[in-house]
Amino acid sequence: MKLLLAPMEGLADEVLRDVLTRLSPYDQAVSEFVRISATVLPQRSFYRISPELAQGGRTAAGTPVQLQLMGSDPDLMAQNAARAAQWSPAGIDLNFGCPAQQVNRHRGGAVLLDEPETLHAVAAAVRAVMPRGGPKLTAKMRLGVRDTGLTLACAEALTEAGVERIVVHARTKLEGYRPPAHWVWVGRIADHVKVPVVANGEVWSVADWQRCRQESGVADVMLGRGAVADPFLARDIRAGRVRDAADPREADWAELLPAIAFFWARVRGKLAARHAPGRLKQWLAFLSRRFVQAEALYQALRPLNDIHAIDAALAAAGADCLARAA
Repeated sequence: MKLLLAPMEGLADEVLRDVLTRLSPYDQAVSEFVRISATVLPQRSFYRISPELAQGGRTAAGTPVQLQLMGSDPDLMAQNAARAAQWSPAGIDLNFGCPAQQVNRHRGGAVLLDEPETLHAVAAAVRAVMPRGGPKLTAKMRLGVRDTGLTLACAEALTEAGVERIVVHARTKLEGYRPPAHWVWVGRIADHVKVPVVANGEVWSVADWQRCRQESGVADVMLGRGAVADPFLARDIRAGRVRDAADPREADWAELLPAIAFFWARVRGKLAARHAPGRLKQWLAFLSRRFVQAEALYQALRPLNDIHAIDAALAAAGADCLARAA
């Protein structure tokens, strides 16, 4: 069983990847996408999306990080992949899964699932420039744009072009992130191709993963928003630990609070003071799905935009947690 941390544009940047891979063991993570549209990008463009390239393509916890590229021009994608490969990422991943309209309007992401021939051309061009014995080539796809009529054709196009693993977000582009995820289709794809297939979508708990595995027949899973909401989810999946919904999870919260403070310090160092509070509140809003303590902290921080006031509120939350544990 392999557990992967998903690329999540505007959410799972290198800061959150660092924190999440410290808290739970992942076999691999994937960066946010590098948009390839008009030129061969300079080194700084790749390093901005994946600073892990400067440290051997791994997070501080040692999790290998693939670099994700997104675009529709085979030649440009190949030239940029060749350039990126020289910095030895854990792999090159092709994005055919992003449903965002602003991306799809420019022929990027999931909209290309209407064109299996384009998927093949892009993947084959990138495969041709990948150094022998170097980073692996993988891809992420959805089930289609509107329906599943071309699902198997897309998967086949990718694997015939040389893609070595496919992650399947088990919804169409038009379904976005609305439940349910159609996990049975992950199994159909896995039966159709000869490369490993990884399930993705609507895995928020160990029980969800168990149902996903039962319906798809696939053990490997990529965790996205579920991992952001519960940073211990990958750890629990490996242990087979099903959580009681009524469990207050005090020990987990005590472990998580220093990680939240570390995240906040990194965000403060990366973003302007006016933008940093929004990133912290964004993560706390996700954590509130799984931790009642996070909901209380989110409500306390929600009206605050001064970084020093937020510092004080986090310190108070930590002191309160220590007092309850004493």
